[in-house]
Amino acid sequence: MNEMKTIPYRWAIAATFGAVIGACAATPQAATTDGGTVYTNNPGPTTNSAPIPGDPTGAPNSADLTGPAGPFTSSGHAEMDAWRDDFTARARAQGHNPAVVYSLLANISPLSIYLDKDDNRSGVASQAEFAKPVWDYLSTAVTDARFETGAKKLAELGPVFDVIEQTYGVNREAVSAIWAMETNFGGYIGDFDAANTLANMAVEGRRSFAEGELIALMKIVEQGYARRAQLGSGWAGAMGQTQFMPTTYLSYAQDFDRDGLSDVWSSAPDALASAAHYLASSGYRFDEPWGVEVITPSGFDWSMADGNDRRLSTWKAFGLSPIRGGDFGVEDSDYAELWLPTGATGPKYLLFKNFDVFKTYNRSNSYALAVGLLADGLAGQYGPVAAWPKDITRLNNGEVKQLQAALNELGYDAGVVDGIAGTGTSAALRKFQAANGLLADGYASRPALDQVLARLRS
Repeated sequence: MNEMKTIPYRWAIAATFGAVIGACAATPQAATTDGGTVYTNNPGPTTNSAPIPGDPTGAPNSADLTGPAGPFTSSGHAEMDAWRDDFTARARAQGHNPAVVYSLLANISPLSIYLDKDDNRSGVASQAEFAKPVWDYLSTAVTDARFETGAKKLAELGPVFDVIEQTYGVNREAVSAIWAMETNFGGYIGDFDAANTLANMAVEGRRSFAEGELIALMKIVEQGYARRAQLGSGWAGAMGQTQFMPTTYLSYAQDFDRDGLSDVWSSAPDALASAAHYLASSGYRFDEPWGVEVITPSGFDWSMADGNDRRLSTWKAFGLSPIRGGDFGVEDSDYAELWLPTGATGPKYLLFKNFDVFKTYNRSNSYALAVGLLADGLAGQYGPVAAWPKDITRLNNGEVKQLQAALNELGYDAGVVDGIAGTGTSAALRKFQAANGLLADGYASRPALDQVLARLRS
């Protein structure tokens, strides 16, 4: 179709394991006089009853800028010590404060999650959003407890969310859903030290990424946006109640109360404003759906769930309609992708722009779906309506690798054999199914694997 628009793979794996670094910037209006930024998609004028959040101004005379600069005590890991000496020299040569460099690296120590070859916890395929069936993942991510806590937080922080919506044009339910997913509303922000985690990543082999994040940590302290002692993180180096990597913090962290700092660790308003700023800059559209669960007509061509965006008018012409009735909440000219999380027999969604925005936090479709369902539930609409096909056996990591290798051998390009049934695997399977007269929904199930292996052996 000449109106089809191909978009990049939605299942690309992020190096940050859940808190990505970059985003496509939205076009802001002129900055307000006190430094806050009001986005073009905001729902209404900003009130004068509260300060408008803005970039942190920092505390240049912070005590963290002074102190010892060496020498280091051995970490007990020779490779880590050698890396630290080399990186320290390079950081100082770039002009970074020796006391800050020392304070970040003095107490690093090896972590088994990165440096024990038998510990696979840091691998993407081990993460719940990739490893679990979607219904199992949602059973722990989208819960009654989170809806109850979320409702209380929305009420307690109503004035804060008023300002956030007016300043950034991001619905409060979406920000709250991110908050819930990242740290259970600030209940657990991680007990790792960001600098130590990133140092371990660098020694493990993710050197360019980890060193860039460590340089960002130095800048955070040097510019006085946060103190060295605050820089706690989760296991992957993401910080605070809404889990920002250091580079993301530098680009998007916000100072809600205008005290000069952006305390995403202990200040919920700072953390929430920062998350809203990030989502707005990634293209969030206020009061538009992230996705709509749909019903399809009899005889529908499932190969249309091919990862391509088509105009909503096209999908409607094919007979798709909201499963709850009513309209879609977007213009017919808007684009959407048809997504079948568990094939043709489970819930089906048309995905809109905001789904991609959620994925700037974590490249997993299951994660973005959980955020969407939480946001909808906090607004009073719970889903999905259709049941998950739990009777169809989903493939484990090893079986997905077997499927990928077999598809590649048959000439259907499934990409790298990594055990993650992403867009490339689904597309290859869909082509195989279509070529062999099978239901072409691209769902990596046990029956699908059996069909591919049977063809390979024939």
